[in-house]
Amino acid sequence: MTMEVAAHSLFSGSERGLLENVVLRYDNGVITDISEGVPPTTAPRSLVLPAFVNAHDHARAPASSFGALGMPLESWILRSALGTPVDPYLTAASALARSARAGCAAMMIHYTRPSGTMPLVEEASAIARAASDVGIRIAFALAVRDQNPVVYGDEEPFLSGLSKDDRGTIEQMFVRAPMSPKAYIELTDAIASAIAGPKVDVQLGPAGVQWCSKPLLEAVAENSAQTGRRVHMHLLETIYQRAWVDQHFPDGIVRYLRDIGFLSDRLTLAHCIHARPDEIEMIAASGARIVTNFSSNLHLRSGLAPIAAAHKCGCAIAVGVDGLALDEDDDVLREMRLVQMAHGGLGFQRTWTTSEFLGLAIANGRKATGSPGTGALVAGAPADFVTIDLDRLDRDQIMPVDPIDLLFARGNASLLRDVVVDGRKIVSEGRCTGVDLPAIEHELRGIYCANAKQLTPFQRAWPPLSVSLKNWFEAHLGCR
Repeated sequence: MTMEVAAHSLFSGSERGLLENVVLRYDNGVITDISEGVPPTTAPRSLVLPAFVNAHDHARAPASSFGALGMPLESWILRSALGTPVDPYLTAASALARSARAGCAAMMIHYTRPSGTMPLVEEASAIARAASDVGIRIAFALAVRDQNPVVYGDEEPFLSGLSKDDRGTIEQMFVRAPMSPKAYIELTDAIASAIAGPKVDVQLGPAGVQWCSKPLLEAVAENSAQTGRRVHMHLLETIYQRAWVDQHFPDGIVRYLRDIGFLSDRLTLAHCIHARPDEIEMIAASGARIVTNFSSNLHLRSGLAPIAAAHKCGCAIAVGVDGLALDEDDDVLREMRLVQMAHGGLGFQRTWTTSEFLGLAIANGRKATGSPGTGALVAGAPADFVTIDLDRLDRDQIMPVDPIDLLFARGNASLLRDVVVDGRKIVSEGRCTGVDLPAIEHELRGIYCANAKQLTPFQRAWPPLSVSLKNWFEAHLGCR
């Protein structure tokens, strides 16, 4: 059945640009027509946009609730283990619903912390079921590590400085036998057999070069080239990672990745905050994308990524929330605004217009997540779009103002009314239609509170552990 949406303004994301007083028609998940219409008489006015993309995330609970705040990644990543998913379906449904409510049609799940409560294929299936219930497209990559579980180096001297009880706690939580490259490829194949489909793209997900051995990275590169499977990985997120790769890859980490065939248009790299100009140029030349995660970088004191420079040399840029939006609310619209404000130009020189940036962030995000099309609202494209309350966005209505410019001046997720993905309305008047998000979050809080009591040994170990982490990283990889 053909559905119609009347728009006072519609940003097509294509060469047609901004259209006024049009009707968007869609049927069976596909846009069938966008044509001129009579100006809608009902209030409020509406602005229709291509649906957004959260191109890098981990589908986890807000970390600050577990005391993981005000610390660098190298401490944060251990502290946030207190928020390990206790129910994979509920945890994923909560995160996916928050992204959907913020206007996302697609989200990348780089799954870094399995719950350990069920086999990994079953856990991935629970997450795919949550995505189906929410109605959002996902890319799923099981993150893999086979080295450096606690620090970026031999953990024995580090662990030997802890008390016997604290060492036992840390080893139990973080130190385990690594998975072989062959086993990881086979597991990824099994996950793909279980969950891959039109709205689920299964990818390879090495966690990061400091956590992955050369044999593992080379196996991922080879398998991706053979199968065409996409790859998603963190790269050069912190100053300590930069120092580590400079020690272990004196000819350059990006050069090494290029030489083993890891760099390609199948690759998406999260962060790249401390990538150097020549490295950015190699990434751009390969066709790989960089996902910038502005607020996460601020929360973790990781630095400011060279996004404008990367764009200038032709690198595709997407935007991710990384589970650490500015207010930990998964508001990807605010994240896009922050990226635009920080990297959109200097003085009179502009990196891009707001319309250009919105279009490229969506198109590159869709490619990173394996979602069909560029996101542009044109006939024949997927029916993935959001409706914004234009009266609230343009609250003063003093004179005509470009609504996209206004969106990047003051827009946030609270202005979203409806979100349609694949022709299904997954958010209506700001509420998820497929799941009861408030009920899920209420249930999760109860489970997490009970679980926290079981992790008392880790909470007791945290003060000396955090001091030891600081001392180790500053001694071995700090600025000299």
